[in-house]
Amino acid sequence: MAKELLKGNYAVVKGAILAGCRLYFGYPITPASEIAEAASYYLPLVGGTFIQAESEVAAINMLYGAASGGIRAMTASSSPGISLKQEGISYAAGSELPVVGVDVVRGGPGLGNIAPEQSDYNQMVKGGGHGNYKNIILAPNSAQEMCDLTMLSFDLAYKYRNPTFVLTDGFIGQMMEPVEFPEPRTEFPREDWALYGDTESKKNLISSIYLEPDELEEHNRKLQEKYKKIEENEVRYEEYYLDDAKFVLIGYGIVSRMLRSAVQKLHKEGLKVGLLRPLTLFPFPKKQIRELAERGASFLVSEMSNGQMVDDVQLASGMKVPVYFYGRMGGNVPTTEELIEQTKIYYQKS
Repeated sequence: MAKELLKGNYAVVKGAILAGCRLYFGYPITPASEIAEAASYYLPLVGGTFIQAESEVAAINMLYGAASGGIRAMTASSSPGISLKQEGISYAAGSELPVVGVDVVRGGPGLGNIAPEQSDYNQMVKGGGHGNYKNIILAPNSAQEMCDLTMLSFDLAYKYRNPTFVLTDGFIGQMMEPVEFPEPRTEFPREDWALYGDTESKKNLISSIYLEPDELEEHNRKLQEKYKKIEENEVRYEEYYLDDAKFVLIGYGIVSRMLRSAVQKLHKEGLKVGLLRPLTLFPFPKKQIRELAERGASFLVSEMSNGQMVDDVQLASGMKVPVYFYGRMGGNVPTTEELIEQTKIYYQKS
């Protein structure tokens, strides 16, 4: 298995190519620009194409067109760029297209700064565009997972015909780590819903417009049933010291690495503390959180935001146990020492 020292952003492109991606549409924006840079270099080496669009809006609509043709393609951006793409993402969800993207989150709102944050949780996990839809959201915490989860995003996008995004942050995107490359995907069957533009394929229509109220309602019900299947089958998470934990730390991305270090040190002090790290933010590990709550565990959620994931943890817990929060914003990451201090404060209350 080949191994290489890579930035997380570069690992995204390597993973995409291994998953069969041959088209990239993007627009430069810090801290995601290295993804476009890597795509412009690596894709032509495998017969692929990189296109720098004239805008974020153009890029997402180019991706809509490529996905309509059953072609594995992707885009990437950062927070304000993702905001500009939201209309196109909604159209892709409504048309059930397997578009794949990456959001390398930076500080906001507004211009904010180019430092890392996790403040795009709501706009990505809740569906930041219009209508009743869901994106599949994967949350890596290493350069290795930037590669692996990008590959998985293509698999899930095509399995469910659904927009799928890797939600990461500037820390993970810029971090250099060893990455082992798995075997490439080699089988890409023709999709019976796609527009291939040849005489051998059946005629298809890809659209999100349903003018009759009953037809649109039925389409929405169909989408909701699909999301239920995704929740039943695709939840992914990591457990650490949860067997006897009475206090559970929850976080994703770069923060989960700090949480893991905190748990290790707290365990040495005799505290029954564990870590639950969601790898999928939608679908969210609700069942696992509910089971922990039912045995009496309390929770501390940590994010580089104002606590956008807290509501989901509270709902999953059944609102029966304390759910505390500690976060940093503006590009600051909670340190291991801060997390240990906060955990000890709330541990005594539980």
